[in-house]
Amino acid sequence: MSGSRIARRQARNHARYRGRNDVNIVPMLDVMVILISFLIFTAVFSKMNILELNLPTDGGPPPELPAVLELEVIVRGGAIEVADRNTGLLQRMPNTAEGADYAGLSNYLRRVKIRFPEKKDATVLLEADIPYDAMVQTMDTMKSFDSEIDGQPVRGELFPQIAVGDAPMPLVAQQ
Repeated sequence: MSGSRIARRQARNHARYRGRNDVNIVPMLDVMVILISFLIFTAVFSKMNILELNLPTDGGPPPELPAVLELEVIVRGGAIEVADRNTGLLQRMPNTAEGADYAGLSNYLRRVKIRFPEKKDATVLLEADIPYDAMVQTMDTMKSFDSEIDGQPVRGELFPQIAVGDAPMPLVAQQ
């Protein structure tokens, strides 16, 4: 006797599945691709913000133009302020009876451009209730100016690369 009937049947069934012991990894790869894409799309990308405070001094005259300029034009409800990000307020132009003083802003920015001829970037910062038209007019004033040379109209470049942001809260209430 070479064994029982049950033993021969088990040996025959085992022989039938011999060599088929590989693992099917296709379902596992499908799950991994879905899991990785889900984790990438739901990842929270954070960035560090560093806030440097430049508190005003005794409130004297605005400082002269610094050696390195980070130009900011802040549009507020009652005035336009030209500031340097590092040193603070440079010039404040209150609104006139007609509205914002874009001519004064253009004249001051021309003087700044003479001092920093290679500078092309600036930032315009707006308070929350500033109309869109005021933002566009401010940006147009910051980009270029119109003048005449020998009776011919000429357009000069000031700061064509403009970034937009929210204006900081004033440190003291202005009336």
